Amino acid sequence: MWRHGVFICFLTLLLPAMALAATLEVAITGLASDDGDVHVALYDRPEAFPKSDGMRVETQVAIRDRRATVTFADLQPGSYAIAVYHDANGNHDFDQGFLGIPLEDYGFSAGARAFFGPPSFTEAAFKVSAPLTRITIDLGN
Repeated sequence: MWRHGVFICFLTLLLPAMALAATLEVAITGLASDDGDVHVALYDRPEAFPKSDGMRVETQVAIRDRRATVTFADLQPGSYAIAVYHDANGNHDFDQGFLGIPLEDYGFSAGARAFFGPPSFTEAAFKVSAPLTRITIDLGN
């Protein structure tokens, strides 16, 4: 009998957390070509954005018809920001030229723009809520 009580208490604690899990679907549009892939980095901490060692999750996704889609599951509702780049040459680096000028297309969530450096987390932030949030990042091509 005691075991059943512990099990019920455990379920009671677990169910609200499971109910709050959210899924985020991100569509990346406006890609210049179907070459290479798209690198997508998800951030949940302002101080980490958009540093390569501060991302919560990074993934690479294939391109089809100048579009890519990625899904992040089991997220806690809250504020997030995304940085993406089109790795057209497939070398897994964000290529930059003289003075750090990007040689590959890139973008950020919430339509945030770079101006003498990346936008802040606040500029790129968006809310994720359960059960599903969908956003689009347009790279403008």
